[in-house]
Amino acid sequence: MDLEARAHAEHPEELRLWLRLLTCTQLVERELRTRLRDEFETTLPRFDLMAQLERVPSGLRMSELSRRMMVTGGNVTGITDQLEAEGLVERVPVEGDRRAFSVRLTPAGRKQFKAMAERHESWIVDAFAGLSSTEIQALHQLLGKVKHHFQEIA
Repeated sequence: MDLEARAHAEHPEELRLWLRLLTCTQLVERELRTRLRDEFETTLPRFDLMAQLERVPSGLRMSELSRRMMVTGGNVTGITDQLEAEGLVERVPVEGDRRAFSVRLTPAGRKQFKAMAERHESWIVDAFAGLSSTEIQALHQLLGKVKHHFQEIA
């Protein structure tokens, strides 16, 4: 039973919409996790960490990675340790701070991430194949309004 099945007709439409969004998110995420594992023998958190590093070729401090990924420093350290052991990322000392390191993709990490990112993009396109271009644009615009509302009240 998915989360949406918990809603009843007497619940507010907003609650039923939230549960539908959450259910769809979980379905897409489950498919991404499965495909990353099956095709690349990796996890979504590893992919996410590499995606953050791909955006900043010079590297990011561990604390910045943690903030961007919205996970604890311990989680980032564990994932970084694994990726470093595989030669996909490297720790680089931060100039002027002997205790700090930034993390960046190695050439092998860039190559692997590029392959994963291309497949990831095609999986996302497939996930929304049931919607027309107009429907995708409308949904994007409507969700943008929800996001904007939260930014205004924050």
